[in-house]
Formats: sequence, C-alpha cells, structure tokens
Amino acid sequence: MDIQPAPFIPPAPKPRTTPPSTLEMIRIVYRNPLELWGEHTYNEPWISASGVGGHLIVANDPGLIRHVLVDNARNYKMATVRQKILRPILRDGLLTAEGEVWKRSRKAMAPVFTPRHIFGFAQPMLRRTLDFVTRYEDGGTSDIAHDMTLLTYDILAETLFSGEISGEPGSFANEIDRLFETMGRVDPLDLLRAPDWLPRLTRIRGRKTMAYFRKIVTDTVKMREAKFKRDPDAVPQDFLTLLLKAEGPDGLTRAEVEDNIITFIGAGHETTARALGWTLYCLAESPWERDWVEQEIDQVLAREPDPTKWLDAMPFTRAAFDEALRLYPPAPSINREPIEPEMWKDLHIPKHAAVLVMPWVVHRHRKLWDRPDAFLPERFHPGNREKIDRFQYLPFGAGPRVCIGASFAMQEAIIALAIMLSRFRFDTTAETKPWPVQKLTTQPQGGLPMRVTPRQA
Repeated sequence: MDIQPAPFIPPAPKPRTTPPSTLEMIRIVYRNPLELWGEHTYNEPWISASGVGGHLIVANDPGLIRHVLVDNARNYKMATVRQKILRPILRDGLLTAEGEVWKRSRKAMAPVFTPRHIFGFAQPMLRRTLDFVTRYEDGGTSDIAHDMTLLTYDILAETLFSGEISGEPGSFANEIDRLFETMGRVDPLDLLRAPDWLPRLTRIRGRKTMAYFRKIVTDTVKMREAKFKRDPDAVPQDFLTLLLKAEGPDGLTRAEVEDNIITFIGAGHETTARALGWTLYCLAESPWERDWVEQEIDQVLAREPDPTKWLDAMPFTRAAFDEALRLYPPAPSINREPIEPEMWKDLHIPKHAAVLVMPWVVHRHRKLWDRPDAFLPERFHPGNREKIDRFQYLPFGAGPRVCIGASFAMQEAIIALAIMLSRFRFDTTAETKPWPVQKLTTQPQGGLPMRVTPRQA
C-alpha cells in the first residue's frame, strides 16, 4: 500500500510572537518586510493599529479585500509609502500612474492583452524557451533564479518588442538585481513619512542603475522610430508600436510612453521569473508531485503541438504553478490609502490610513487554508480550485487595477514549464537554501542553485 509522503514545507519566516520595537521594526522593514508579521496577523480577519507611520490596517478577510479593491475602489488611492518606492523607478507607468494618466495608459495597452493577441504570442514564447534550454543539454549546476530572469526577459523582448530592445540580456539581469537591491526597498525615511526633500540614501545608490534602464528605453524608442522612417510597412505591430501610436494630444505623452516601456521591461518579466523559479524549487523538493507533472506534460506534448492549448490541457502543471504563486506571491503586498474615512462592518478605516492587502499573509492565513505552509498543488486541482474564494487568492491582484498581463504570464509560465520539465530534471543541491525576501517581488535570497540533468527519453 502506497503511503502519501508528508508534504514539503518551503522555507518562510516564522510569525513573530512578540511585537518589535520601533527601531527593530524599521530594520526589519528595510531588510525583509516578510519577517515583520506576528502570529495574530495570520489568524485575524483584520488588524487595526496605530504606529510610527500613522494608522495601519491589515486586511485579510476576503469580504474586506473585495470592498477595498473592488466595491469601493474609487475611495482608495495608491498608498503613499508604496508610491515613494515605485515612482522614482516607474514614474507614470501603469503600476504607479493614477487618475486620468492611468486610464489613458490602460486603454492604450488593452488591445495587446486580448486573448487573440496573447494566443499569437504562444509560438514566440515556445521558440524562445526551446532556444533557451539548450544551455542545459550538458547538465550541471545553475542558478535557476538568475536563469528564469534571462528566460522571461527573452520572451518579453520577443513578444512585446519583436526582439528589438536595446541592451544586452546578461548585463540586464545583473542590473535588475541591483535595481531591486537599491531602489526596490522601503527606505526608513519613507516609513517615517519624512518630507520628500530629505535625501534617501537607498535611492542615491540606485541612480546609476536607474540611468541604465532609462537609456535602454531611449535607445529602444529611437531604434523603432528609425525603422518607422525607413520602411513603415516593415514595422511590427507589437506593444512598442502600439504605445508610440498612442502618443499624441488625446493619448499618451512621450514621457508616459517611456514610463510604460520601462514598467514592462523592468517589472513585466520579473514577477513571472520569480514564480517560475519557486515552482521548479518546490517541485524538486516534492518529487512525487513532480512525477505527476512530468507525466502530464509528456502525455500532452505527445498529442498536442499547439501551445495555446497547453494551459487548459495541463491542470496538474498549472496547479503546481498556482500553488507556488500562493506560497511565494511575486507581488507580496498591495497597498492602498482611503481618500475619505469609512466603516466596513465594525471596522473604522480612517482617512490616510495605510491599508495593506498582503497576498503573502492572506495566502498563508490559518482561517482560510488547510495546512497553509505546505506545498499542496491539489488545492488547485479541478474540483478544488472552484472552492477557493476569489479574494483569498490574489497573485495578480483584483479589481480595476488587476494585472493587465495575467493571462500573458499564465500562458508564458505553462509553456516554459512544459518545455523545461519535458526535457530536463531540476534537483536541489546542498547549496540550495533559498530564503524569501521582499524587494518589490518575493525573491530567493542566495539564489536557486540547482542541478539540471537531461531526462531519459
């Protein structure tokens, strides 16, 4: 009689049992905000408290989350602290823009992310992945976290920019790590809501890296504009062209065009890269789950050559990816701030309070999930996933500002996993000791060194 092995418990900070001092809290938020939260945060429907930066509300109840992100979304703006971190990087890109600027950008980009367009990206995604995995043919050990950044950058460049991004992928991967290490953290002065004229040392250290990304954008736009002048009929009708065509008095400004390009170059690939790395890691530590996924992939690839159909045809593969997104949500925190005070049930939400909807906490909440700390893809198997409340699982956010690229990312992830796991096996080594750290995204500190070997045909 087969006995189901105990599920893998991936590494994560243990909930605190005592509140930190003010100084300790500032240190934790700068170093790794995931280590801040106490046991009660993972058990209560919400937390409401006053602290150093003002009033704080942690929203865990799916009904409250729906209220903030959907039902009364117009009363909530992007939180001040979040904007202080992201706006120096993305300015008026889609993630940070608000009001009419956000509406213009969202409207301009919507045609790229229709199902028809996304299906059209499937073959380029497949080609790029097939080219990428040739590096593993001789086996050996590789940092999969770094590799997935390269792979998703390749896919983004090919699909949204038709392969016409200025810059070299290897240096790009290093610079994106440096960007998140410097500018992608909460500065203690932001936490204290210090005036903007006080210099942030973290931002100063990131200026050179920021200039690198801005130059990529400028050069990329110049390359495309030169192509327009040479031969307009040869210009690909991709994301970059669509943005440039949206420029004008009734559309986007040139600055908004460039801000959205840097948003997708700098952040559009990063979330998928992190999710792919964590998925491969969790499967390597759960070989019985990996067996199911490998069998499914082998069977589907043997009968179905069309990659647009793989997402629906691979429920076990998708479930493993969804479960990794639950445990390690690439965007671990969604931050809002009420414009006017209000009540939700018996919770008073003051004006200017910091309202945190944290997928990291909600996805591990003791009252919402059975064995929340375990890697259990079966939660997302057909028949089970339908029981999960829409607002207790938020890897792509929710409401008007739900991630515009969610369908793109899901198709990309399943195609990448199908090709990688059909040809190679990824195993952990003695050096594989990742620790989740929040630097805009949920990153594995120490990387993901893994042994990659070709699978026997």
